[in-house]
Amino acid sequence: MDARYRSEVNADVPPARPGEFAPLWLADHRIDPPVVLAPMAGVTNAPFRALCRAFGAGLYVSEMITARALVEGDRKTAKLASFAPDEKPRSLQLYGVDPEYVGEAVGKLVGEGRVDHIDLNFGCPVRKVTRRGGGAALPLRRGLLRAIVRRAVARAGSVPVTMKFRIGVDDGLETYLDAGRIGRDEGCAFVALHARTAAQLYSGDAAWDAIARLVEAVPEIPVLGNGDIWEAFDALRMMRQTGCAGVVVGRGCLGRPWLFRDLADVFAGREPADPPGLQAVARVMLDHAERLAGFFGERVGVRSFRKHATWYTKGFAGSARLRGRLIAIDTLEDLRNILDSIEEDQPFPVHAMRAPRGKSGGRQRVVLPEGFLQDRDALLALPAGAEDATSGG
Repeated sequence: MDARYRSEVNADVPPARPGEFAPLWLADHRIDPPVVLAPMAGVTNAPFRALCRAFGAGLYVSEMITARALVEGDRKTAKLASFAPDEKPRSLQLYGVDPEYVGEAVGKLVGEGRVDHIDLNFGCPVRKVTRRGGGAALPLRRGLLRAIVRRAVARAGSVPVTMKFRIGVDDGLETYLDAGRIGRDEGCAFVALHARTAAQLYSGDAAWDAIARLVEAVPEIPVLGNGDIWEAFDALRMMRQTGCAGVVVGRGCLGRPWLFRDLADVFAGREPADPPGLQAVARVMLDHAERLAGFFGERVGVRSFRKHATWYTKGFAGSARLRGRLIAIDTLEDLRNILDSIEEDQPFPVHAMRAPRGKSGGRQRVVLPEGFLQDRDALLALPAGAEDATSGG
């Protein structure tokens, strides 16, 4: 890789040494390198997972699926919970606030042989969810959290269950150490920490020191770190600094699925190749859009690609004008015509290497249900609306 494609924070970070990092194991599934694609709403569907897998190895998790909707047979949920015939391991993220529904959903998925791994989401920071006690607020209720995880693990049988959560609600209400211990005690194969609070949303720097503290708190199981993996060398830096067993990659791969190629390279001890120029990016864009159209149908697939088009072109000269055309496409032919009109190639813009994509914004004040902090070990039922089909974490 050209030295200019390394940011200052990673200027002196070497690739992995032979044997430095062990693979992850989920039952008999070997995850090498120890890299996980974070579930993201409207993004990590089967076409995007297949595209990322074409660039590099790892664990590629589905969009978040809501337990109640799955049990009640919602058609859209069933579609998002589907996998390509050659997709292995089949990894699905599940969210629920009721142990009964979570257990029934896990039993359905496992009983029908539809999954090889289930990840439980306790990290959603969305206001309409947390104000009802769901998402990133749920780990405040230790009794409920334990009941949900216990029921999921029991119904999963030999299928491994993991969980992902945030540091806590805000700086004054941290839950991650309790959540990690509950995951360990109830039989999770690993736990993953997004090193931000719900109040932070996706702003500011991820607190990697919290990942290190969780590693120390639950040495019996692997801990994965999530937050600020923008370049492949960030993953090595996180693992060396915190002692975590793997990394979860979210916004860093938006518009950059080749990040998984770079990750495979640095974990194998190689310098990664330079990122693709504009012409090569255009070919990846068309591939991605065609996969979406094949999965959802052309109209829905192309419209869902519009947001990806803005991420792919971010930072290139003239990209603002190009994006203005791309966000109006309705057909694959529209996309092909726009991409064919790109006559000059451009190298990947250096300043876009660490440019945030996807969810952003400032901090928020997290409102909890009245009395939510009383008797946190009690098994409290949450009100309607806490189980909203909103992914995040």
